[in-house]
Amino acid sequence: MRALARLAVTTVLVAAPIAAVTVTTVASAADDPAPVTVLTSTFEDGTVQGWTGRNAEVLANSTTVAHGGTHSLSVTGRTATWNGPSLDVLGTFEKGTSYTISAWVRMADGTDNARLSVERRSGDTASYDTVVGNTAVSNGNWVNLVGHYTLAADVDFLHVYVETASTTGSLYLDDVAISYVPALPIQTDIPSVKDVVTNFPVGAAITGAETVTLHGDLLAMHFNSVTPGNALKWDATEPSENTFTYTQADPLIAYAKAHNMKVRGHTLVWHNQTPSWVFTRADGTAMTGTAADKTLLLSRLENHIRNVAAHYGTTIGTWDVVNEVIDENQSDGLRRSSWYNVTGLDYIRTAFRVAREVAPGAKLCINDYNTNVAAKRDKLYALVSQLKGEGVPIDCVGHQMHINVSWPSMADTEAMIQKFVPLGVEQQITEMDVSIYTNSGESFPTPPADRLLQQAYVYRDMFALFRKYASAITSVTLWGLADDNTWLDTYPVARKDAPLLFDTRLQAKSAYWGVVDPTKIGTTTSPTVSSSPTTSTSPTTSTSPTTSTSPTTSTSPTTSTSPTTSTSPTSGTGACAVTYRVTGNWPGGFQGDVKIANTGAGAISGWKLAWSFAGGQTIAQLWNGSVSQSGTAVTVTNASWNGSIAAGGSQSFGFLGSYTGSNPVPAAFTLNGTTCTVL
Repeated sequence: MRALARLAVTTVLVAAPIAAVTVTTVASAADDPAPVTVLTSTFEDGTVQGWTGRNAEVLANSTTVAHGGTHSLSVTGRTATWNGPSLDVLGTFEKGTSYTISAWVRMADGTDNARLSVERRSGDTASYDTVVGNTAVSNGNWVNLVGHYTLAADVDFLHVYVETASTTGSLYLDDVAISYVPALPIQTDIPSVKDVVTNFPVGAAITGAETVTLHGDLLAMHFNSVTPGNALKWDATEPSENTFTYTQADPLIAYAKAHNMKVRGHTLVWHNQTPSWVFTRADGTAMTGTAADKTLLLSRLENHIRNVAAHYGTTIGTWDVVNEVIDENQSDGLRRSSWYNVTGLDYIRTAFRVAREVAPGAKLCINDYNTNVAAKRDKLYALVSQLKGEGVPIDCVGHQMHINVSWPSMADTEAMIQKFVPLGVEQQITEMDVSIYTNSGESFPTPPADRLLQQAYVYRDMFALFRKYASAITSVTLWGLADDNTWLDTYPVARKDAPLLFDTRLQAKSAYWGVVDPTKIGTTTSPTVSSSPTTSTSPTTSTSPTTSTSPTTSTSPTTSTSPTTSTSPTSGTGACAVTYRVTGNWPGGFQGDVKIANTGAGAISGWKLAWSFAGGQTIAQLWNGSVSQSGTAVTVTNASWNGSIAAGGSQSFGFLGSYTGSNPVPAAFTLNGTTCTVL
């Protein structure tokens, strides 16, 4: 993946955590009930209000600083980063309810990163869940930590606590509040996704929170496949050498078996979420790639796979054997992970060989992100072709498909699928979600209606494409169940995203209808699936962005069969504003994002934006429009499906460019010949 976060809760990380941080709340309806507050700690009564230390730290009521009122909780004498204020919530939290936890934190001196976490225990087994990840705090201001947590299993001990990442400095805590929004029943009068999409299994990545109460009902109704997001990774199954534990994964697998669901195992080998001991010699020193190091590391790898894969036997029918091994910026296309640096390609060969021995009936996959980028898919293709030629038992290629409402193009996605057809491998969509954001600078308090509609069109067109290639695509998995638990809430920045088919209250979105019945979302001018194979025009250079949320290529969307807007530019009042942002930079290249806002009173039907580059920059690829460049002069014209800009509305496009020396931002823009305000 890109990874699921480690919560037994409402969280998912990308071989992405499902994430726990929520900055704002997305309501599913205007009449949503108000949150019900179940606990507050304001410390205004002069006591510590039940808070205790996790070790020998000293907790005291303080009037030195306060976020609200005149009192706060002072925490001093910390001797470890995990020392901090802790509160027993065992009698407060009910299993299956999604709680919002909010706490204000401030350092007494200096700076650090603070985290909001939960410790839960069942018998002698302790587990630690991150609710809010590292957040910068200082002694200069209060910082609000806000996240969601859902208890997924019965426990004997449950505490919420605050810890830091690096230092043991004193800190203050104030105005803690825990609340929940009363649940809505799931909709049982709508079609099941799995009953409508019958070409292949449709799955969801899950944590324990997705298997209980209403979440469990929703999962069982709509999906016939699951992927444990974090519970099968190395750190969860073998935290210390030869000590195997399946306490996180077993309940998820049991749920799948009880509901007759297929299981995708994720993942046996990854460069993240692998304990440091794996790459450490017996004497405690780090491996450097000697022959002895290679032998030791491969033996640990074999032992791990033999134990984990054997534990589940035939229950897990598909394994992501290796995850994210491609780095298209390397001449050989291989990621320089610790696995590679010590063993070369032999860790991949060993992983597949051993997995085949232990799970002879399972489909064995190599999984990666951004495979719709030409450079990435070409390197992956070359690796799979080489290894299959050696007899390495690779059965399938996994395409993660972490995408957004404006990227990638349908042409590039179709080219991604077509690329691997000649290899005779199965292809699976393994971690799909569609972010409502097109760049890291955006943040919405609630998802805009136009973005949710764009998202519905993307889901519609992508699933139509997958169905078109049903002979090659054998599984489609979404990276999460509903918008209340998505890793995109914290990646690439902290903001509330809404990338899935169901909203934060488990109600069907337009995206759901895009998959199940596109007539319910009306006609659209978005690109649809090409009726014949198309050729990708994405870049093949190694300087293209590699993060899973960056747009990569795209030029011309394939022809839509829906009504299209006029491409003959006409304007309302001519008033416009342009926001130009550089969203990624690497030596000699960059990624840009441009937003055109119609600030006039009338609609714009068809647009042409022009500017000049002062630094001699050139555009290599552009998505959501067509580009022409003559010297420094650039003109971008709308695509067939985004030419209309309503009064007060906007359209965006992105591009990849190159430069030599400096990369200054253009000083002026004209839209259909009218000078725009530059924001």
